[in-house]
Amino acid sequence: MEFLSYGFMRNALIAICIITPLFGMLGTMIVNNRMAFFSDALGHSALTGMALGVVLGVAGTDLPMLLFAVCFALVLNHMKRKSSASTDTMISVFSSLGTAVGLVILSRGGNFSKYSALLVGDILSITGKEILCLVVVLAVTFLFWLFCFNKLHACSINKSLAKSKGIPVRLMEDLFGVLIAVIVMLSIKWVGVLLINALLILPVAAAANISSNMREYHLFSVILSVASGLIGLILSYYLNAAAGPTIVIVAAVFFAATFFAKPLFRS
Repeated sequence: MEFLSYGFMRNALIAICIITPLFGMLGTMIVNNRMAFFSDALGHSALTGMALGVVLGVAGTDLPMLLFAVCFALVLNHMKRKSSASTDTMISVFSSLGTAVGLVILSRGGNFSKYSALLVGDILSITGKEILCLVVVLAVTFLFWLFCFNKLHACSINKSLAKSKGIPVRLMEDLFGVLIAVIVMLSIKWVGVLLINALLILPVAAAANISSNMREYHLFSVILSVASGLIGLILSYYLNAAAGPTIVIVAAVFFAATFFAKPLFRS
């Protein structure tokens, strides 16, 4: 295969094989806990994290975005518990504010063009060290999924019942929020602010169309996520198009196909 003769394509292929199962596992937990808007808000907050790095003079590093996203997630969880407003309303307020503040700071002096790549990402720019970082994140996510999924699922069904079973609901919500924040921020420059939520949700939504039980739901989510990533990356090479948007289009095609095939799987 011609594209494998390029080092950047080999790195991108390895990264896709790590990121997509990561998103497949995380996405099922996000959807089950009705946190799709939450992950989208975190993605948009990357702009504010980047702006914070510019203000502090440490632009170009992931640390400002990571720290801001973790704080953002914890504050948002706290506000959801304390506010009488609906969860979607609170998330929309935080998402809009985070995006606006980031854009204001980054666009001062007409310099936003330097950061516009953050909007769509560039998986082809990933390095070997960053791939190793993703391997660690994948391992941590798998362990979290293994030990905490049932507890999170119980919290999503009935928080009062979960508390009566001795599950620390607040701790689980905060740990999950921090995990989402870390993964979103570490993936954002390769996936893009505008696309990351689509890659988290579309394979999961497609898996839900053809799954008859929880085991199939998780398995199909990971399979469809990996397939979308690999097919999208290869297509983007031959079409000379951006990888992130191409992967999202493939994931959307999978969703449409599973939506219309749903009666065959449910019969």
